[in-house]
Amino acid sequence: MPREVEIFGVLVPGLLLIGLLAVAVQYGVDWLCSHYGVYRHVWHSALFRAALFACVWGGLSFLLIH
Repeated sequence: MPREVEIFGVLVPGLLLIGLLAVAVQYGVDWLCSHYGVYRHVWHSALFRAALFACVWGGLSFLLIH
């Protein structure tokens, strides 16, 4: 993935697009975690969600850039 992507004449950072994809993946993972009761076993659910988002974004960045 290039560093910048042109959308309608505006240069957008590539990591921003990966971040938007990570948000979509995070919604699916969050739904699965809440559906199967994972949050009952987590100490702080908001902190868990933030850390999980960082892991998803980092994983997607690693897969799509390298």
